[in-house]
Amino acid sequence: MTERSPQIRVTAMPTDMNPYGGVFGGWLMSQMALGAGSLASREGQGRANVVAASDFGFPAAMALGDELNIYCEIVREGNTSITIAAEGIARARHGEETKLVCKGTFVFVLADDDGNPRPVRMQAAAAQPAPAHMSDNNG
Repeated sequence: MTERSPQIRVTAMPTDMNPYGGVFGGWLMSQMALGAGSLASREGQGRANVVAASDFGFPAAMALGDELNIYCEIVREGNTSITIAAEGIARARHGEETKLVCKGTFVFVLADDDGNPRPVRMQAAAAQPAPAHMSDNNG
């Protein structure tokens, strides 16, 4: 990841734990989705719907009270979609030690107010001239 400014930061609380005392993987996935969705909405300047998620990994465990930092990077941009790689870095509650605890890839489709796909780059699409239409009025 090139940009090292986190999209979100959150602390793991007791409600985020699994029955075995570790942070629930589903909670980690949802935090990655929130961070990636924030970037997709900002980049596309509007509504972004997640349509796919893949390549999840949980290389280390996260403890109760650790701070989770979600970092995101756009890895592909299509006409109506944005693919974002997300990773979660945990920082120990009482120190500066960090470790990679989760990673995954999300695909978002940009949507208009009616929920229909729209171009990622609205300004670029608006700058394109409209197609010429034949007029019913021939003068």
